[in-house]
Amino acid sequence: MSRWSRRKFLKTSLAASASAVAAKTVLPLSGAVDTRAVTNEYAGAGPHAVQNAGANASPRERLLLDFNWRFALGHASDPAKDFGFGAMRREATFAKSGVFPPMARADFDDSAWRRIDLPHDWAVELPFVNAPLLPEHGGKPLGREFPETSVGWYRRVFDLPASDAGKRISVEFDGVFRHAMVMFNGHYIGEEFSGYAPFRFDLTDFANYGDKNVLTVRVDATLGEGWFYEGAGIYRHVWLTKTNPVHIAPCGVYVRSEVRGKSARVFVTAEVQNESDENRKCGVEISFATSDGWLFGITDAESATVPPWGRQTFDLAANFDNPQLWSSENPHLYSVLVDTTADGTLTDRTETKFGIRTIRFDPDKGFFLNDQPLKIKGTCNHQDHAGIGAALPDSLQSYRIERLKEMGSNACRTSHNPPTPEFLDACDRLGMLVMCETRMMSSNPEGLSQLERMIRRYRNHPSIFIWSLGNEEREQGTPRGARMVTSMKRLANKLDPSRLVTMAMNGNWGKGVSGVVDVQGFNYYEQNIDAFHAQFPKQPMIGSETASHFMTRGIYGTDKEHGYVSAYDVNAPSYAKTAEAWWKFYDSRPFLAGGFAWTGFDYRGEPSPYSWPCISSHFGILDTCGFPKDTYFYYQAWWGAKPVLHLFPHWNWPGKEGQEISVWCHSNLDSVELFLNGASLGVKKMDRNSHVEWKVKYAPGAIEARGSKDGRVLLTEIRETTGEPTALRLRPGRAKIAADGEDVSVVVVEVVDAKGRIVPTASNEVSFRVSGRGRIIGVGNGDPSCHEPDKGEQRSAFNGLCMALVQSLKELGAIRIEASSAGIESASVAIQAEAATPRASMA
Repeated sequence: MSRWSRRKFLKTSLAASASAVAAKTVLPLSGAVDTRAVTNEYAGAGPHAVQNAGANASPRERLLLDFNWRFALGHASDPAKDFGFGAMRREATFAKSGVFPPMARADFDDSAWRRIDLPHDWAVELPFVNAPLLPEHGGKPLGREFPETSVGWYRRVFDLPASDAGKRISVEFDGVFRHAMVMFNGHYIGEEFSGYAPFRFDLTDFANYGDKNVLTVRVDATLGEGWFYEGAGIYRHVWLTKTNPVHIAPCGVYVRSEVRGKSARVFVTAEVQNESDENRKCGVEISFATSDGWLFGITDAESATVPPWGRQTFDLAANFDNPQLWSSENPHLYSVLVDTTADGTLTDRTETKFGIRTIRFDPDKGFFLNDQPLKIKGTCNHQDHAGIGAALPDSLQSYRIERLKEMGSNACRTSHNPPTPEFLDACDRLGMLVMCETRMMSSNPEGLSQLERMIRRYRNHPSIFIWSLGNEEREQGTPRGARMVTSMKRLANKLDPSRLVTMAMNGNWGKGVSGVVDVQGFNYYEQNIDAFHAQFPKQPMIGSETASHFMTRGIYGTDKEHGYVSAYDVNAPSYAKTAEAWWKFYDSRPFLAGGFAWTGFDYRGEPSPYSWPCISSHFGILDTCGFPKDTYFYYQAWWGAKPVLHLFPHWNWPGKEGQEISVWCHSNLDSVELFLNGASLGVKKMDRNSHVEWKVKYAPGAIEARGSKDGRVLLTEIRETTGEPTALRLRPGRAKIAADGEDVSVVVVEVVDAKGRIVPTASNEVSFRVSGRGRIIGVGNGDPSCHEPDKGEQRSAFNGLCMALVQSLKELGAIRIEASSAGIESASVAIQAEAATPRASMA
């Protein structure tokens, strides 16, 4: 039996097929390739360089450049406090190459600068300030009024071996907020104004080979792009990439597929770049692999001559028999390995993950995934999290998607900017569909550049099912807006003809941009939807933004003074609807593809309906820590598949004896019976997409809900009057994490009484201590009005809960977390930092 036969993955096979541009042959394997050990290519979504592949290892190196930076705040208006930047006329005017400021040179003493690792958000470290406009941005002192805290400097010193001479060296930033000026070895390299778009610079000509190199980045966050918290600093990953002069271009592999009955045709486009002074005869060979590392086929393209400093596109195609399709329930991923040769020598090898699936919209029946109707049950989300602001470790991206999946959600909208690559990696892996949105709705050079970088970066992610070209834009209903979006759509179709485009519109439906986009996006104002569908029956529709319900976790009466809103599903602005109202509307209309609730998680800034002391929103279905609010269980009941019974509020109401308390149940069972201290208060039928409620005169003790299905009790839930806090309890989200200096466990703190019940009104201050092989990188409690530091070792509980984010060091062993609070019993727990293969990184 040949090695090809032995390596075949289950029933999946690859059959070579002819195309107009490439001749392909099925070849036997020349060696096993473990695709589980990879590092990401540019911006995370394109090719991934295969590591540890033996004699055929890729000549490409992609090294994480996150560790061992130095950081210091500069100054936006005083050169003397900005390390002299701009003080000298020659430096200020960029008059001479190589005479840039001292901070960009090797002899600068940065020992007084703080040592940090990336991702880093310095805004989250700043104190809270009550000033005009700042609540919109989380109460942090950023902007032109705060020059002393709105500019940051980063320095990284590293060696390049002499053997790197002759290679192409580039630095790649996944995202910097905002206006990054990059300097290398004393030379000005370039700038990037966007806070969300990935960017890269070629450093080859400026490098010191066999010596030290200094990378310096000045970040100016005095201007923002949104009306919400955006952070400040190098808050996403940085990479150093080394390639042969003949290599795959950045984001130069594009994979798409067509499902044809029980088979699929996979198309692969590879852009080969020749950054040398000679013609090179280049070839491209592709092979496919499964998610568990099985290599199962090879096919190649005819060679072609690539001119000096030019590019050549190679198009290949292959047939898959009985492929496993990517879906929300079974998010199966394949990989394509692309080998590039020049004059018969391997010069580059990359790996790109992809999924095989079909997507389509029907104006009458909504959205279809793999030819099956699928209602979009989505949430909009910003990118910040308690304790760390915008600088999320990769594992926290997965944590957030997992919380939403547990709720029954199957889609996310990236509001209102392209996400970090690791967010989409998590969505691919976990089966979360994505509406991916650009930041700038414009056909100017910057707007088109941002759009192109987003699409080229992310078009291989099977989770993305539609591109969004803007959000609630001033020009959305005008002819000028239509012209702008027409140019954007033309570019999107050129870069990725496999997906449709939309725009999140909050008015002027049927005008302007409406006539350009493929799918009409509706933000709120459901009263206009039926009329639009009647007038434009051939245009598919989706709720690009819905709900906007206000609620604060664990609060059951509105408290304007403290900035809290009742957690009952009764509060929404005039333009929007509650959770129950919007979902009933969308679920009852088959022509609507579904919608995205505003929002999955609370986020910093935009603290509607109240401003200060609020510093974060109340829109979330979960709070900023990821603790569920009660409405989480409404969605879980009607979006998920498992039986649900959730009873609220808590039953601690001293001083309200005899007063009526509104008691609610979220459930998808047939009926619910409520008991107070053992006495039945009646049975209520549960209607679809609804809840049930009672008015109950408070008496200490217990309320109990019994949910029945088909005439028998299936679930029960009890809320008891608790005692006073007597102890803390710790619950680590993950008991084992990788000892790679990056992985994180979310450690939840519960304040409990003598019987081990969470005290739902507790606000004890908790102190943390971590020993062993880990560190705390942030703390939080989900309180939208809390002004305690996110960075530190103390945090008060909010309604019985708080949390610490514990990150591993690069050492094996136990990480012990201790939590204490005055007057009650302390708690401790250990998590294990286990052996793992860290990503290749710069020393």
